[in-house]
Amino acid sequence: MAITLTNPTGLPEIDVYRQVSVATGSKLVFVAGQVAWGADGVTVGEGDLSAQVEQCYVNVATALAGVGASFDDVAKLNVHVVDWTPDKMPLLLEGISRASARLGTTTAPPATLLGVAALDVPEHLVEIEATAVID
Repeated sequence: MAITLTNPTGLPEIDVYRQVSVATGSKLVFVAGQVAWGADGVTVGEGDLSAQVEQCYVNVATALAGVGASFDDVAKLNVHVVDWTPDKMPLLLEGISRASARLGTTTAPPATLLGVAALDVPEHLVEIEATAVID
């Protein structure tokens, strides 16, 4: 595994991600922002933030698997949520939890959460992009 996740002393420990990842692999993998499309191109979970978060994580996992990687290789996530407000955090965490259970993995790399005005189409509530490192 090319990624080591850590919470250095002096920084808060956050349940859903680690503060730092250290990459020792030799290949970088950049996954385009994944939205809540199923394989057929139809939006999954229209109007349901948790369902869309889950589908985004599944899509990231699918993209990673396509190049021989997994969430264990992810060094950084960027999460973009339409009209973000802190009261949406439980829905975001529920989606992450459901995706983790579905994928059989814990997804805790460093992450940045950004509120955005809109995404590619009005139906999409969240977009997640990943950077991974593999040997």
